[in-house]
Amino acid sequence: MKQEFHQPVLMEEAGKFLIQRLDGIYVDCTLGGGGHSAYILEHLSPEAFLIGLDADADAISHARERLSRFPNVYLRQAFYDQLEVVLVELGKYPVDGVLYDLGISSYQVDNPQKGFSYQAEGPLDMRFDPVQQKVTAADVVNRYPREELERVIREYGEERHWRAIAREIVEARQVRPFQTTGELVDVIRTVVGERFLVKTLSRVFQALRIEVNQELRRLSLALDAAFRMLREGGRLVVISYHSLEDRIVKRFLQDKQKECVCPPDLPRCVCDKVQEMKILTRKPIVPGPEEIRKNPRARSARMRVGEKVVPFSME
Repeated sequence: MKQEFHQPVLMEEAGKFLIQRLDGIYVDCTLGGGGHSAYILEHLSPEAFLIGLDADADAISHARERLSRFPNVYLRQAFYDQLEVVLVELGKYPVDGVLYDLGISSYQVDNPQKGFSYQAEGPLDMRFDPVQQKVTAADVVNRYPREELERVIREYGEERHWRAIAREIVEARQVRPFQTTGELVDVIRTVVGERFLVKTLSRVFQALRIEVNQELRRLSLALDAAFRMLREGGRLVVISYHSLEDRIVKRFLQDKQKECVCPPDLPRCVCDKVQEMKILTRKPIVPGPEEIRKNPRARSARMRVGEKVVPFSME
C-alpha cells in the first residue's frame, strides 16, 4: 500500500466535530486512502460502526488494507450521493455523523493514467469510476457543442477566457480529436500564453472533472441524503476546496437553519417552516500554517459543520 495515497486535511478538527457518541454509526462518504476513517475509528469504541464510500476502486483497495485492523467497518465502492441506498441496504440508520472531504485525492492527481492533472501526460479521462461511467473528459472536449463547452468552462471553471478557449478547442478538434492531457494543455497555451497558464489550466481541468463526474449535482443530492439519514443531534461535516462546492454547502446549511422562508413583505409567517439544522461553524474552519506547510494542497480547504435538530424520519 502507498503510504501517501492521500494526506487527509483538517483531520483532527473534522473528528472533533463529527464524533459525539463513541458507540455511534458514522459515514465517511469520500474515503480516499482511509486517513479520516482511521482517525475516526481510533477514537470510537469497539461498539461503534463506520461505513466508508468512494467511487474510485483504487481508493477502496488502499483503504481496505489500511483499515483492516478494525472489525467494525464496512467499505463500498459508490458515489457519495448513493449514501441513502447503501445505508438502507445495510440497515445502518439513522447515523450519528456524515463526513465529506470533497475534490480529488493526491493519488488521483499524481496518477497520470487517470488524466486529472495538467502536469503530466495522460489520457483525457477524469472518471472516478471508469467501469460505471461512460463519458470521459475526451468525450466532453471532442463532442460537446461549442456553447456547451463555453458553459462548462465558464460555470465550473470560473475562467474568464472561457469563450476563446472553447473556440480554440472546437477548431483544433476538427483537425484531430483530443486524446491526451498534453494536447489540451498546448491548445490552452495558445490562448492565454505562459503568464496565466497554470491558473487557467487549473480552472479548465477542474471544470472538465466536475462535468465528467457531475460533482455539483451529486453534492446537492448527497447533502439532502445525509440530512435525511442523520439522527437528531447527528452532525454533517463537509470539507470543500473551491467556491462552487463551498457555496452549495453554505446555502444548504443556511436553508436548513432558517425558521421561515416567507417573503419579507408578508405580515406574518405562513410557510410552516421549522429550523432543521444548527450551524456550528459561524465561519468556515481552515487549515493552520503548519498543516499548509506540511501539505500545500490543504491551503484552499474550508470546513463547515451542521447539527440536525429535528427527529429522524424516513418520510
